[in-house]
Amino acid sequence: MNRKAVVLLSGGLDSATVLAMVKAQGFEVYALSFDYGQRHRAELDAAAKVARALGAADHRVVKLDLSLFGGSALTDTSIAVPTEGSSGIPVTYVPARNTVLLSVALAWAEVLYAGAIGIGVNAVDYSGYPDCRPEYIAAYETMANLATKTGVEGERLQLLTPLIDLPKSDIIRQGVALGVDYSLTVSCYQADTAGAACGVCDSCRIRHAGFVAAGVADPTRYQAGVTPAAS
Repeated sequence: MNRKAVVLLSGGLDSATVLAMVKAQGFEVYALSFDYGQRHRAELDAAAKVARALGAADHRVVKLDLSLFGGSALTDTSIAVPTEGSSGIPVTYVPARNTVLLSVALAWAEVLYAGAIGIGVNAVDYSGYPDCRPEYIAAYETMANLATKTGVEGERLQLLTPLIDLPKSDIIRQGVALGVDYSLTVSCYQADTAGAACGVCDSCRIRHAGFVAAGVADPTRYQAGVTPAAS
């Protein structure tokens, strides 16, 4: 296997940091984004900017419409995006999203003979999604090496999850050290067409609190009149 890695790039803070970290490990990075029927395309525009800024060898966008099924506030506009924290798995969870997206990334990785797939899952400052947990990643990596020609022929594919145990503040500090321009990123669940953030959704709250804790000025563009809420 060569030193190529497919990195899932949503256009948000975490995925941009992962791309920078994987590249810093010496991999040639191939960015993969998804137009999956999410509420807005601003994050896809952000992903294109991040891929260029961080020097991805290639950036592909796959259209895969999960809004056909709905079941999430991110893919069904009849379900409101919550503006307050809640217990349990929130309605912003997209059913089986990471499993679906990683499987497409796995297919491209096989074609590229890539030795790794990078994904920005986090089990510390996150919304409680089941497909962001370490045990899920370990199980998926095992499956990937059982289910592919690459794995059967003895070449092991690795899932890179460098953020999984990091608080958001440490993620931001590491990204800043690697030259990530977070003003290019869009994390908001309901950003406007220009990518300006609402400041009140779960993702906005966690992101803003991370910048505050890191002692880094928040470069997020917020919608007019918005003061970002604390997490």
